[in-house]
Amino acid sequence: MRKNIVAGNWKMNKTLQEGLALAKELNEVLAPKTPNCDVVIGTPFIHLAAVAATVDTKKIGVAAQNCANKESGAYTGEVSAAMVKSTGAEYVILGHSERREYYNETSAILNDKVALALANGLTPIYCCGEALDIRNANKQNEFVKNQLEETIFNLSAEDFKKLVIAYEPIWAIGTGVTASTEQAQDMLKFIRSIIAEKFGQEIADNTSILYGGSCNAKNAPELFAQPDIDGGLIGGASLKAADFVAIIDAF
Repeated sequence: MRKNIVAGNWKMNKTLQEGLALAKELNEVLAPKTPNCDVVIGTPFIHLAAVAATVDTKKIGVAAQNCANKESGAYTGEVSAAMVKSTGAEYVILGHSERREYYNETSAILNDKVALALANGLTPIYCCGEALDIRNANKQNEFVKNQLEETIFNLSAEDFKKLVIAYEPIWAIGTGVTASTEQAQDMLKFIRSIIAEKFGQEIADNTSILYGGSCNAKNAPELFAQPDIDGGLIGGASLKAADFVAIIDAF
């Protein structure tokens, strides 16, 4: 049975001290609770080891926001999947639209990143999603299908089962504009259908697919009630413990 997941993506926010304070606050708020979903926080690289040592990892999983597409070597400034794993992190966010757009991450690069993440025992949270012009042209299904076919659809069924997928319409990230509940459900239903075509209905039914894009405490209950939306990849609302917990409580 697939898991419900609420994952925070802090992006390039919070100093180490601020991040630790947020992680401690979140840990304290969740301590007496039994969330109806898995909780993950995606922190900057410099936070990973300290945050993983601070939180109760049985309740809060820790994610890197990226990893290198190389195993090791003379790649100044890069952080390998093995390094991420060594911090105590369990997840890594890959293929985020900001990485694709600002840092020119191609499908070939993402293939290598996914392979290295899986080889090092990390769970990729693999992102996909279209820009506004593609949505306006009604080509979003074709575009997202292509993103998946060029990358994670070349995995074995056994490896694919280890992934989480996050659909984030680029036009709704950090804009305050959220895809309507119907738009989000329709896309996640479509993604599940093409997973079924490729890997079979059982794997499709057991794949966690998240929605991201200006998800907040107000709209989370309606979004999470949809049959194909298994949680959210949360940006700005994950930077305050109270806001993030309100979304977690939507399940």
